[in-house]
Amino acid sequence: MNGSRRNSGSSLVSSSSASSNLSHLEEDSWILWGRIVNEWEEVRKKKEKQLKDQVRKGVPHHFRAIVWQLLCNAQNMPIKDQYSELLKMTSPCEKLIRRDIARTYPEHEFFKEKDSLGQEVLFNVMKAYSLVDREVGYCQGSAFIVGLLLMQMPEEEAFCVFVKLMQDYRLRELFKPSMAELGLCMYQFECMIQEQLPELHMHFQAQSFHTSMYASSWFLTIFLTSFPLPVATRIFDIFMCEGLEIVFRVGMAILQMNQTELIQLDMEGMLQHFQKVIPHQFGSGPDKVIQAAYQVKYNAKKMKKLEKEYTTIKTKEMEEQVEIKRLRTENRLLKQRIDTLEKESASLADRLIQGQVTRAQEAEENYLVKRELATVKQQSEEASAQLEQARKTISELQQQQQQQQPQAKGVPRYSEESVMQLERELVQARLKEAESQCALKEMQDKVLDMEKRNTSLPDDTNVARLQEELIGVKLREAEAVTGLKELRQQVRDLEEHWQRHVARTAGRWKESPKKNTLSELQDELMSVRLREAEAQAELREARQRIMELETQNQIQSNQLRRSEQENRCLHEREQSLTVQNKDLHVELKEIKRRQAEIECKSKEEVMAVRLREADNIAAMAELQQQISELEIEKEEGKVQGHLNHTDSSQYIRDLRDQITELKHEICCLKGQRGLAGHATFDGIHIVNHYGGDDESYQSSDEDGVKDSILPADGQQRSNSRIRLHPKLGDSDSEDEDGEALRLSVPQGKSTTV
Repeated sequence: MNGSRRNSGSSLVSSSSASSNLSHLEEDSWILWGRIVNEWEEVRKKKEKQLKDQVRKGVPHHFRAIVWQLLCNAQNMPIKDQYSELLKMTSPCEKLIRRDIARTYPEHEFFKEKDSLGQEVLFNVMKAYSLVDREVGYCQGSAFIVGLLLMQMPEEEAFCVFVKLMQDYRLRELFKPSMAELGLCMYQFECMIQEQLPELHMHFQAQSFHTSMYASSWFLTIFLTSFPLPVATRIFDIFMCEGLEIVFRVGMAILQMNQTELIQLDMEGMLQHFQKVIPHQFGSGPDKVIQAAYQVKYNAKKMKKLEKEYTTIKTKEMEEQVEIKRLRTENRLLKQRIDTLEKESASLADRLIQGQVTRAQEAEENYLVKRELATVKQQSEEASAQLEQARKTISELQQQQQQQQPQAKGVPRYSEESVMQLERELVQARLKEAESQCALKEMQDKVLDMEKRNTSLPDDTNVARLQEELIGVKLREAEAVTGLKELRQQVRDLEEHWQRHVARTAGRWKESPKKNTLSELQDELMSVRLREAEAQAELREARQRIMELETQNQIQSNQLRRSEQENRCLHEREQSLTVQNKDLHVELKEIKRRQAEIECKSKEEVMAVRLREADNIAAMAELQQQISELEIEKEEGKVQGHLNHTDSSQYIRDLRDQITELKHEICCLKGQRGLAGHATFDGIHIVNHYGGDDESYQSSDEDGVKDSILPADGQQRSNSRIRLHPKLGDSDSEDEDGEALRLSVPQGKSTTV
């Protein structure tokens, strides 16, 4: 034991107290518990019943630290090594822990002074556990258990024992934020009271004295806040060995011992009795209450059954709460829908009234337009009659003028003036007729516009249907108001009857519970009748809501049917527009195809023109080649010798033939190129240039060919040229480029073309 204890200032056990004067009984107890501690594993397995008996008799104060650790298997826990690290961390529950430390054992020496060692180690343990179990964190009441542990052992060991208690002794479920385990314990304890102490249970029910008002602290602190510390410590010994069963037993024992006094008290008196009287009943020692506790009937199987029942009840309550939430949500949605439908109904009524007013206005306008149209028609007929009369008068006057030839000079003048006057009247009549026709056309346009607007308005059947719906809604609303007034009157009558009944039975509460049974039954009957009336009122309100919803549903279905008809018309129009769009797409494709064909034809024509130009260019190149060949032949002729007169004549004739052939080829080329405005070769001028003088011999032919071969002095020049002049019209000129075609003939050679 000394090896398992540490020299910490937080322990209240001192080694010097072990050597105090001990009686023989205490010495035997010390020896027995020393043997139990030394042989703990064997005693726990083979002698569990004897161990429970010894624990019920009480654990010696000096052995409590080690025995509690052994009972909950808290020795050598790995979390003990983390304790110092946890103290360095920050917990979100530190403020709450600091606030409640001063309220924990305020009269005990170890925790009395502020910022004392006891308060500091208590804060450390609570903070460390709030960091280990963040779901629970810190809960009021757990500090009393930790304080009791710190009175017996150092803070590290107290921390380990507290962790074990929370995990294995149902304390964690008790201290969770939902406190579901505490509710289960209250339910089980109340069932035990109902079974074993029925009269006390009925008294509690009559006074509305719930179990949680006095027993919740018993389970949360294991009687540490209800009994003196020695008594609570003895109960805690048994709790460490047997669990929460001892709390149920001790609680029932307390109620059995105080049943007579509690039945005679009201709610406030019972609260005072639990707080001030019961804690001082066990000043002599805890043996009396512990013996009474083990006289209480406790059935573990029945407690399991009650646990299942409580779980079922809570599940049903959760389901009911979910259903209530769902119904509330549906009710809210229905109210919103009713508001929406009421707004739509009001808008429909407004639209109906507006439509009727609009139709009345349109009818009045239509009547006025018809009257104006009739007036215009009458004016038009009158103007037409006047015009016809004027025409007849003019024709008659013209006939009279043609038949008669007046002799007097003033008579023709009078006839002409009459004709001019009649013509002016005719013009005015025609103008009036034109104005009447314009007014008639405008009136016809107005009539067509009015007819279109009338067709857009709702027809008489729809208006009648809307009126019927509005009348039905108003009738249902009136019925609902009448039924609601009747229900309110019925509830008012029941409340008056209830008040009279309360006044009659006011003096019966002071009598005994047995005499009050009849009055309680009467009260229950009245409450049942009231609930029945309220249920009937709710049922009638629900029916009224259903009727209103059905009416709104019918209105909505009518609106939906009308919207479907409009949608169908729009769909048909959309289909027709789609067909038109398809036709337009087909036409667009046809136009594109035609455009492509035209572009292809134009490209082919351009290519043909380019090919013809290329052929013409090739023909021109061939002609240039022939001319170059002629120049070469001319040079060869000059090399052969001088030309005589006869030879030159023969040469000229040859040239003339060749020129004729060349002209023919040029005409063919000109016809192919279609160049009508281009220059044509009408003749060739052959000129010999001499360097000595300007004198020359010339010979002409009928085509205007000029030949100059020999000079006058009979000497030959070194160079001769043949110039080909194109003839434009009747005059000699150069070609289009302003250049002449010159053939150079060397001296002493014959010239041939």
